[in-house]
Amino acid sequence: MTTTETLRAAERRLQTAQLGSDTAVLDELIDDAMLFTGPDGGVLTKQDDLDAHRGGQQELTRLEEEDLRVHVSGATGVTWFLGSLEAVIGGEPFAARVRYTRTWTHDGTTWRVIAAHAGVVT
Repeated sequence: MTTTETLRAAERRLQTAQLGSDTAVLDELIDDAMLFTGPDGGVLTKQDDLDAHRGGQQELTRLEEEDLRVHVSGATGVTWFLGSLEAVIGGEPFAARVRYTRTWTHDGTTWRVIAAHAGVVT
């Protein structure tokens, strides 16, 4: 079933996996071809993301959702997350209010992120 409720649940499952650096769940929810555009304009792959969690180079310590919007059209979905996060990235503390836009695809079984973009909200 490809409904806004199942996509909302997948987005929140992704957030929980990010916060716990649960690479098994992240591997399941992120498509192998996914590209992520970070706030600095750099582009990262799924493997880059998983490696950062596995190696401890990216550790989220707080993730607080303020708003989550969800849209589904057929087997494609988009989520717009707004919230605050705190992390340690490359050994440096990071805190910001961010907006994530994620494009998801449903393969008949599960939702997977195929593209994502994050921007810092000032």
